[in-house]
Amino acid sequence: MISAVANVFKIRDLRNKILFTVGLLMIYRVGFHITCPGINYMAVTASGESQDDSPVGKAVQYMQIFTGGRLDTCTVFGLGVMPYITASIILMLLGEVVPSIRKLRQEGQVGHRKIQEYTRYLSVPVCMLQALMYFRLLGSRGYIYPGMQIEAQVMTVIAMTAGSMFLMWLGEQIDEYGVGNGISLIIMAGIIDRMPWAIQMLVKDVDLSVGGQGVGPGKLIFLVVAFVGVVAGTILITQAQRRIPIQQAKMMRGHRMYGGQRSYIPLRVNGGGVMPIVFASSLMMFPPIIVQQLANVFRSSTVLMSIAEALNRQAFVYSVLYMLFIFVFAYFWVTVQFQPREWAKNLRDSGSFIPGLRPGKRTADYIEMVMLRITYYGAAFLAVIAVIPTMVAGWLGIRWQVATFLGGTGLLIVVSVSLDLVQKIEAGLLMHSYEGFSESGRIKGAYT
Repeated sequence: MISAVANVFKIRDLRNKILFTVGLLMIYRVGFHITCPGINYMAVTASGESQDDSPVGKAVQYMQIFTGGRLDTCTVFGLGVMPYITASIILMLLGEVVPSIRKLRQEGQVGHRKIQEYTRYLSVPVCMLQALMYFRLLGSRGYIYPGMQIEAQVMTVIAMTAGSMFLMWLGEQIDEYGVGNGISLIIMAGIIDRMPWAIQMLVKDVDLSVGGQGVGPGKLIFLVVAFVGVVAGTILITQAQRRIPIQQAKMMRGHRMYGGQRSYIPLRVNGGGVMPIVFASSLMMFPPIIVQQLANVFRSSTVLMSIAEALNRQAFVYSVLYMLFIFVFAYFWVTVQFQPREWAKNLRDSGSFIPGLRPGKRTADYIEMVMLRITYYGAAFLAVIAVIPTMVAGWLGIRWQVATFLGGTGLLIVVSVSLDLVQKIEAGLLMHSYEGFSESGRIKGAYT
């Protein structure tokens, strides 16, 4: 491992890409110290620290996890890459109902570049809308300096829009001149930035005395073992594949026989990646906020109070609904992204087939059946990972912000992006005739 890391910096091209990526990520972190004008920064920060347990506070914390932004400090990078992600999801869904966008998706690299261009254009109005909504929230809480409502609104919207567009540009520069996926690395950097703070909070809560009220030795050992186990399971489910064998048809050309090779179709067990948790968590953010606001208005309503208690993050009903939505969105995402008919058509056009199945409809039905079955296991794992922070926080009495690093969206993003980054660096090593990070020259699990 040490020799492989040393070999990375011996290759000039790979070393320059890594240093370029690190440099842009450092620029990304600078933006978190530039606050938006016209907003009382101290009041916003104090409010973010005091409302962590409220539905709005938890919603803001979750949005920060998978966007790389910091809404609790109101900086120019406060929205992170959230507008870009939102625009990408909108265009992805429109691709299923708008024929012109669907046609672009089928045109290969040229169509992909065109869709990326549309995504950039759509990100601007989405960012302005989200920045305006965030400013309205700050204004309703009295965090705007008196007499600067209009000026602060204009400057905040412009500053946040420019910051998000700059982050999007940084991600594209990393994609072209650096190593790894730029947007994913920005999100991962934002998640890792909170890890030292979570460790500090955990250390503050540790109490090794007999009969102590804090985190004792047993809880601490359990946290370490659980963290290692969850990371190992996340790596396993991220790399897991269901391989469907395919046979290439034999063809006679002249006096020679061509074809006949055997290969396989790799179907990922976790085909939706982290998106089912993102969609489910986004949907589950709003009911607690709406019900809580209604309960504050109609204080005498016992029904609303019961619903508010059931939708508490640590309630059983909330966890069940959360897991149910993860299953629903896992199948929805796979249905949108995975097209069995296109796979069957491509196999038939290339002269390949699945042994024992006729090309066409039977092949498509078989691939769809296999994908639906393995999606169940992938969704089940995602559901377990998603509720682990809530279970740990409720049963062991650990802060929710600390328990978040034991599972959920943040851990899946960090593990997935780290695996992708290491594999790309390893590919650069192998291309220059160097050994990879393992003795076999490849990361175990990545190609098996």
